[in-house]
Amino acid sequence: QVQLVESGGGLVQAGDSLRLSCAASGLTYSSYGMAWFRQAPGKERDFVAGMQWNGGSTAYADSVKGRFTISRDNIKNTVYLQMNSLKGEDTAVYYCAARAGTGLPWPVIPSKYEYWGQGTQVTVSS
Repeated sequence: QVQLVESGGGLVQAGDSLRLSCAASGLTYSSYGMAWFRQAPGKERDFVAGMQWNGGSTAYADSVKGRFTISRDNIKNTVYLQMNSLKGEDTAVYYCAARAGTGLPWPVIPSKYEYWGQGTQVTVSS
């Protein structure tokens, strides 16, 4: 019943910007925590950014601070990940995830999230 659908990935050059979208259905955003993860081939799925839906608090991995921004649109039930100054190291499949509750500390491991999207590929040519 809960569905998360990512979109917006693609092939870009280093230094370019890209915005990913996560359209959600079947859940109440006000009581959920949202996050973006990414996974490159042969590597673990890593936390990228998280957000408390109602409060607007955010958390970021050190590797993307100052470059990536997580945001949401309540009306559209959509979470975004704005990625600026992209690097080759950002190449990965990006996943949208959701969990019930928004308590702290902010969870950064995949097992803490109940719902996942199918992923969208981001490839940065360096």
